[in-house]
Amino acid sequence: MTSRDVVNRVQKLVRPLKAGHAGTLDPLATGVLVVCVGRATRLITFVQDQLKSYRGTFELGKTSDTDDVEGTIRESDNPRPVARDELEALLPDFTGLIAQVPPAFSAVHVDGRRAYDLARRGKVVELPPREVYVASIELTAWDFPRFTLEITCGSGTYIRSIGRDLGARLGCGAVMTALVRTRIGEFRLEEAVALDDLTSETLAARLLPATRAVAQLPSLVCKVVERDLLVNGRGIRRRPDSDGLWTILDGDGELVCLAEWDDAKQLLMPHHVFAEAGKRSDASEERRS
Repeated sequence: MTSRDVVNRVQKLVRPLKAGHAGTLDPLATGVLVVCVGRATRLITFVQDQLKSYRGTFELGKTSDTDDVEGTIRESDNPRPVARDELEALLPDFTGLIAQVPPAFSAVHVDGRRAYDLARRGKVVELPPREVYVASIELTAWDFPRFTLEITCGSGTYIRSIGRDLGARLGCGAVMTALVRTRIGEFRLEEAVALDDLTSETLAARLLPATRAVAQLPSLVCKVVERDLLVNGRGIRRRPDSDGLWTILDGDGELVCLAEWDDAKQLLMPHHVFAEAGKRSDASEERRS
């Protein structure tokens, strides 16, 4: 099942609202897939930009054209035994900002085409290295020739490429055999719902507030009169404590919009408006009166 297949299942449950996922999972992978619904689809990029955590399992002594076991596997000639401390000694080289070559079978664009489309046609795909960010990497299981890594990284990082490059450094090759995404930002595997358990009856209970998608942004609570201005595309005279995007909430903690200070106008201007004009909660009305 692809990430698109998952979205299609959710789409049927929420029509006529839109649905979209916030970060593709390889078909081999399982784990967290955040699906945004309705107006929250505007927040997809904010989820994608958050750090992601993975649990990847690998096997030394093999290589493949996909860097995992779904491709054509080649056994290494006379693979040497590798000690745990040899592998662990390499891990610091794979943290921080690193240059990584994506797999030939990947969604990276090459001359307007996806790399995997070209690779499936037998074309030689040579992708340039690109900079990715790996916050942490830890060896959590070792049973030569198999091992498991816990990795937290930024968007665009390929976990199977890390395994491939470790295998190359060790001189024996390595392929990824399994991958679980355990977290995207604060969206964790423990609170995820299995797709087969998501029905028209259970959907409402599983929906999370849109504020979860922008939890990493600073926030402020607006007054009722300020809310009216923001939802109608007008700025308010509220200077935030720092530059950049802010999450604007109403008195009930509902997402009104994202906003950014405009020096030229000397106003906090709205972006990505989510609240509807002319609607106020009972609690907000009480505070207004």
